[in-house]
Amino acid sequence: MSVLQMILIALFIYLGSIGSIVGNTIGWYTLGRPLVASFVVGLILGDVQTAMVVGIPLQVMYLGNVTPGGAVAWDLSYATYIGAAGAIVFGQGMDATALIGVATVFAGIGGLVGQLMWNISYALNIPLNRMAARYAEAGDTQHMFVPNVVMGQAIGFVCRFIPAMIVLGGMTAASTQADFASLIPDYVISCLSIFGGMMSALGMGILLSFLLKKQWYMAIFIAGFILVTYFHLNTMGVAVVAAIVAIIYYQIGSDKEVA
Repeated sequence: MSVLQMILIALFIYLGSIGSIVGNTIGWYTLGRPLVASFVVGLILGDVQTAMVVGIPLQVMYLGNVTPGGAVAWDLSYATYIGAAGAIVFGQGMDATALIGVATVFAGIGGLVGQLMWNISYALNIPLNRMAARYAEAGDTQHMFVPNVVMGQAIGFVCRFIPAMIVLGGMTAASTQADFASLIPDYVISCLSIFGGMMSALGMGILLSFLLKKQWYMAIFIAGFILVTYFHLNTMGVAVVAAIVAIIYYQIGSDKEVA
């Protein structure tokens, strides 16, 4: 990765955090989502295909990640940007399952760094809350932007941009030493492939647990699986078939109500 590419990725890691300058909707709930983050990394590093290969499984893997009461157990923004970048930098020549395994490993590193940085930023923001409270008690609304905007964003930037640059710089330095893929033993590649497949299966299981509210819904899932696997339909084809079935089902139900 070039310095400019590292700066851009680190900047998006900052923008994809809660309370970033672009706001929660564009930041945490858009730029911070694994699929969007992987696409951004792919554009920056010039390999969108690899980024999307790992982005979709990462999106499914972290579907159940929540932050109850502000407790951040895993930083999605850090995890996905670092994970997707790691897969592109170190996954040359690997198959899809191995790429997912590599991305998961680097996502684990990024997620842990992000979790640590969240806790540090929480601690650093405590004095800002007291400063804002003093301004509020004095009725000094003109200076409320200092702790809320200026200093708050400065802490967020320092806690996300700088550590991200360090991690990305370390990845880049390691990638220039030698062909990383050739240094990994075959059994490690096999383990990464198996691990990547397991994580994808686990993520799909989590997704199905949200979608399959009734047992007979499984028939719909199996029908879609058959259309893709045996009839080789793409996503658009399956969507068209599903729309036709939904219209017929709705019409039959409406006719019964009229009768």
